[in-house]
Formats: sequence, structure tokens, C-alpha cells
Amino acid sequence: MPILEVRDLSISFTQYTSGLKQNTIQVIHDLHLDVHSGEIVAIVGSSGSGKSLLAHAVLGILPANAKMSGSIQYEGQELNSHRIAQLRGKEIALVPQSVTFLDPLMRVGKQVKASVREGDPEPKLKEVFERYRLAPGTDKKYPFELSGGMARRVLVSTATISGAKLIIADEPTPGLDPAAVKETLGRFRELADSGAGVMLITHDIESALTIADRVAVFYAGTTVEVAHAKDFSASGDALRHPYSKALWRALPQNDFAPIPGFQPHPNALPPGCLFAPRCALATPECNETMPPERELRGGMVRCIHES
Repeated sequence: MPILEVRDLSISFTQYTSGLKQNTIQVIHDLHLDVHSGEIVAIVGSSGSGKSLLAHAVLGILPANAKMSGSIQYEGQELNSHRIAQLRGKEIALVPQSVTFLDPLMRVGKQVKASVREGDPEPKLKEVFERYRLAPGTDKKYPFELSGGMARRVLVSTATISGAKLIIADEPTPGLDPAAVKETLGRFRELADSGAGVMLITHDIESALTIADRVAVFYAGTTVEVAHAKDFSASGDALRHPYSKALWRALPQNDFAPIPGFQPHPNALPPGCLFAPRCALATPECNETMPPERELRGGMVRCIHES
């Protein structure tokens, strides 16, 4: 049983336009994803594809004007608002994109110790800081006294010391040098190897593949493919969806071939397959309905042409 199971998730936002008219924009459509204990699922896709929004939905921190439908289950039970409030920061931990999530007015040691659920937090803090090579005395520092790499290690320490079963890492490596990226991602691999499920949201496909077990590809607010990390290799022929293949081949170390067109805006989605206007394989049938997800070669895909 997955530790996290997302099914048919849809999220829309109500906005006010001129003359106080209401306008509803749906930004996530029938999204599916699952994460098992002991594995890392990397979520990739262009900006605006719904990656961070999924994290906010799981954590129960969507804004007030959001409307959500579908199902999010944690350990086989529905993750409603009451249950999320009990689990957030305890069994479900966030490693945020920005180090500004650290309280600038509180010493980092005190912030990390606040995540300890059982036992004396002091020895646990010392152990986790030694594990992540944070020098003695770091716990007495304020966030502004830390380098970017140190601050990220503090954030990962917070997730580690909490004993969380599900870690959501939202773009945890931007602005870091290659050595720091490798180190940070290695911490998530350690967490997964110790039994946690990790959902890694990233634009850096190449780095994510060094630690991920599976990769979920998002496009325009839905999941178009879930593949094993090993499928992202060579020319990408093992991948199932045309967008996944194009995304892989667009990387500099591959063909460096740009994808024609652009991802549609949520209020101007095409009928049928959302990638059809940019797809070389598109047929009139692709414009009729959104393809359902189906299992294919050990993964999942939303495309009627792949076999």
C-alpha cells in the first residue's frame, strides 16, 4: 500500500475580474500519483505544471480561494483537513524551496529541536548535526549567519529529526553548487533508505535521476507519465509519452532540441490531450477527450499512440 496515494485530484481557483465578476480557473486536472515507503519519486515538468501546488494540497496549505476534488490518502486513510493538521510537521514534513522558511528571529538549534516528537531533543539535535557535518555551535546561530548550504542542511535536519514518514522536498537545490546539490540529494536518499517516502519536486532532471526510484512527469496540471528512473537514458526510447521524450531530449547533454510551442495557460486549455497542439504524433482523435491513464511497460502513460 502506498504511503501517499493521490487519485483524480483537481484544483481550481476562484478569482475576481473587472466589475467584481467571478472567474474560476482549473489548474490541476485528474492528477494521479503515489509514493511508497522507502522510495523517492521525483516530480518534473515545466513551471506552472502543478508540481508545487500538489505539495500544498498534500500539506493542506492551499489558499482560501482554492477548491479541491478527488482523493488524497495517507497510509490508506483519507487526508482531510483535521488529519493533515495532526500530521503536518510530524509524520509529513516539508523541506521548502527557500531557506527563508527558517525563522530569522530564532536560533536554528531551537527550530530543529521543535520537530522532535519523543524523547530528549538535545542529544538528537547533536547527533543529526554531526551526521550532516554541521559544526559545533551551529545550533546557537541565527539563519542569517549560515551559508546557503548550511541552511539547507538545517532544513533537512528538521525533517530527519522529526521521524517523518513522508518527506516533501520542494525544489531543495536551486542556487547550490554541484557539490552541495549532490550532498543535499544524498540526504534524501538516506531518508528513503531508512524507510521514509520522499516526494522530490525539481526542475533538475539530471540530478534527480541520481537518487530517484521513479519519475512522475507533469504537464499543464496533470500526470502524463510515471516511469522508472532507468527509463531516462540514451535517447529516451524507453519513455512512453511524447512530452517526456521531448523533455529528455531537450537537455544539453542529449539532443538539446527545443520543444516547439508552449505549455497552455490554465484558462486556455485545448480540448482532449493537453500536449496535442505541440505533439508530432497528434491525430484528430487526440483532440476529442483527455486520454485516461493506463499501465504500459511497467509504468503509466496518458497517450493513445504509445504501445
